[in-house]
Order: sequence, then structure tokens, then C-alpha cells
Amino acid sequence: MKKLAVITFFFALIFAFKACKKDPPEPPKDDPKDSFVYNPTPVTLDMPSNFPEMVIPQDNQLTEEGILLGRLLFYDPILSLDSTLSCAGCHNQSFNFTDSGNKFSTGVQGIEGTRTSMSLANIGFNTHFFWDGRSPTLEDQILKPVPDPIEMNLSWTDAVDRLMNHNYYPQLFREAFDETEITPELTAKAIAQFLRTFISGNSKFDKVQRNEAFFTNAELNGFDMFFSEDADCFHCHGNILFTDNLFHNNALQEASSLNDFNDLGRGAVTGNPLDNGKFKTPTLRNTEVSGPFMHNGEFATLMEVIEFYSSGLKNSPNVDPLMEFFFQGGVQLTQNEKNDLHAFLLTLTDHEFLNNPDFKNPFQDPGFVWDDLTD
Repeated sequence: MKKLAVITFFFALIFAFKACKKDPPEPPKDDPKDSFVYNPTPVTLDMPSNFPEMVIPQDNQLTEEGILLGRLLFYDPILSLDSTLSCAGCHNQSFNFTDSGNKFSTGVQGIEGTRTSMSLANIGFNTHFFWDGRSPTLEDQILKPVPDPIEMNLSWTDAVDRLMNHNYYPQLFREAFDETEITPELTAKAIAQFLRTFISGNSKFDKVQRNEAFFTNAELNGFDMFFSEDADCFHCHGNILFTDNLFHNNALQEASSLNDFNDLGRGAVTGNPLDNGKFKTPTLRNTEVSGPFMHNGEFATLMEVIEFYSSGLKNSPNVDPLMEFFFQGGVQLTQNEKNDLHAFLLTLTDHEFLNNPDFKNPFQDPGFVWDDLTD
């Protein structure tokens, strides 16, 4: 009997010990982020057949997710100090992605710049960026305006902090780049993807080249002058992009010596005095809506530009040799010739590009909903 009591007590202890022992914790539920699968959708640009190949960096190939993110960032003022100025604030689609007819752009501090806002049309084909070419890549160029005190004036540290704490951008960055940490470089890559879709190649000029339209007599005369010594435009603007992507002193500024230019342009970047007063050749595509013209916005209209090249060239030591009629002040066009050249330049306007819904501000779409953008 005593032995039975001992055995019973022993089993009771074992049962009590097991009863007091905590159950093992349940395995944690899967974090939704952990089930994320990176599956970007590659994009091939619809390129005009007579355009050159666009060189796209291997580490920033185009995807639907990257382009979408870039479009949002391009139009979102979140990247400026007071959240009032976006990239589009100085690059308006209706004005060929220049600054809405303004001579100079004004930043968030109310400070005016010193050069006109360059067009973004066909920017993916460019080889140097800004009027002075100080950025060697599109991605590098995009990094510059955000911290610039006369532009958006926001440190990249603060910009990244805003994006990381946004309700939607972290997921959009992950879908575009498979990264959970947002960086300035990834931000620039996304905007660059969007900008590389800005292809303008369906103007009347292009349609004539494809035998889909015909020039008027005035336009044809202007075409002949443009691509000959008569107007002498073709040296710098004679390819399908209407820019040679090089730097020239086009006799805009008067200077008695190489050190007397009021804006050194390319020379301030290279340090070579022979580059002083040289600026990048802008594209003439959509030039009808791209004014004011020249790096300093000196000319308000295309006809003023034509008049300058006809009779207004100024003297300086390193005027480009391609300015063949510099010695006589310009090409000396008659009024009828000026009118015909002007008529031809208007054929470079690509209305489809200027109104392309894929380039418009997504936040102005009545159907825009952030929740629809993420998986």
C-alpha cells in the first residue's frame, strides 16, 4: 500500500511538471514583405527607325515599375524644401519640357537662376548634361537640382527620409529595384528611366521623311537653307536629333579676351580657357514652344534667333570655325528667306509628344489612387 502511494505521488509530480511547462511559441506569421517576389516588367522603347540607338546603362534598364516610379517622383514636390517645387515645375510638357516660357527658373527660396531651363525632349540620346556639360550621365544630372540652394534646396538626407517615411514610396522602390533602402542614386535612376521615354520623332518634318506629308513651298525653301550654307544651321543641328551634342561659341557673347565672357560656360567645367563662352547645342525639335532661346534666354522668339544668325553675331577670340559667315556679322538673309526658315522650323513641332498622356502629371488624373499602384 505504501509502495502504491509512492508510485502514485511520483506520477502526480510528473503530470504537474508537464502541466506547468510552457507550450513552445508558435512560429511567427509570415511578414508580407518576406513573401515579396521581385518580378519587374522589361520595357522596350518604340524608337523611330531613323533615330540612333539609345545607350541605356546596364545597371538601369527600363522597366514598367521603374518608369512609373520615376514619373511619380518627377511630378511630386516632395523633393523640394517646402514641398512646392517638383522637377516638372521647371520642365513643363506643353513647353517641350522647358520652363513655361520663363527666361530663368525660380527656386523655392525665390532665387532666380542664371540660365534657361533646357528641353528634356530626346534627352536619353544626350552625352553631356546641362548647358556646360558638367554631368556625364543623366543619372548624375538628376542628382544636382535637389540640394541646389537656388533650385529645390533640400539635402538628399532629408529627401530620402521623406521617401522612406512615405506610405507608398518604399514599396514602389522595392518593386522597381528590389531594394528596401531608398537612396539618392535609386531615386535618380527611377527619374532617369521616365525621362528616357521622352522620345519626340513624329513632327511634320518626320512625316515628310516617311512620305506621309509634304512641305509647303516656304517650308521646303527653309529646309533647303537650313541644310546648306545659305542659313548655315546644319553644322550644329544637322542630324535627326537636331543637335550635335557638342559645345560651341556661337558668337552670342562679345568678349575682347578669353577671360572676358560674362558666363564661362564649358570653360568653367574643363578649366581650359579655349572652352570659355562655349555652350551645348540644344535640340531644335519642338523649338516653336521652347523659348526663350540661348543659354541666357536672350531671344524671346524664333524670329529674333534667326535675325541674330543673319546679322547679329558678336566678336570674341574663340568663335567657332563653323560660324562661317561670322566675318560679315551673319548669313545676311533676306526677309523672305527668314520667313521661309521660320516656316521650316515650325515643322519640327511634334504635337503628339507635347500631348502624350504617358508623360502627363499623374496626380492630376481624376482617377489617381495611390493604393492602385502597389501590389
